Amino acid sequence: MQSQPAAVLFDMDGTLVDSENYWLSSEQELANRYDASWSAADGEALIGMSLYDSAIILKQKMNLPLNSEQIIETLTDSVLAKLDSAIEWRPGALELLHDLRASGIKTALVTMSMRRMALSVANSDSEPLFDVVVAGDDVTHGKPHPEPYLTAAARLGVDISHCIAFEDSETGLRSAESSGAIAVGIPNIVRLAELEGRIVWPTLANITTADLIRLYQENRAVND
Repeated sequence: MQSQPAAVLFDMDGTLVDSENYWLSSEQELANRYDASWSAADGEALIGMSLYDSAIILKQKMNLPLNSEQIIETLTDSVLAKLDSAIEWRPGALELLHDLRASGIKTALVTMSMRRMALSVANSDSEPLFDVVVAGDDVTHGKPHPEPYLTAAARLGVDISHCIAFEDSETGLRSAESSGAIAVGIPNIVRLAELEGRIVWPTLANITTADLIRLYQENRAVND
């Protein structure tokens, strides 16, 4: 049996970077610009969803005179401006990435944000953080479809069943689970459903490569 995970795959917004509130505020700014109704619950319902799917909902609910591409570009520009001001890493996230890199375990960023935003986060550190970046504009089917995670594993050249994936949203967690990865939920803004067999950790703080190796070995022992 392989003794350690072949790769660790990370969602970005809300899992690695504390940016979900940037999206929520940018959506509210868009609603205010067009004098449209948009609630906190409306915004939270979009967390983890493909931007293409989100844009359709935003257009319909806000009755926007914009097409989907314009909505996506407007929101991406707004969130990027906020990230340029400050990238706030979730507790333990950057430390875990550095530990995995030092251990020689492959890493991937798997996000539904546009690639230009994903790269701005991926390249924000003084050293490379990811072997592969898969963004919303790199796939045909966004989360909760498994394609984003399957694409990341394929580009890394590893079997998805030998990967650990971290997610903060129900939509993202379903994507990781259905891909065949060992999926771990790290709740942030939205609550994650408690399902039989589902793995949920409260935080990435103080999590090390050794913890992930133990998780991998325990999971493979159960499933092999």
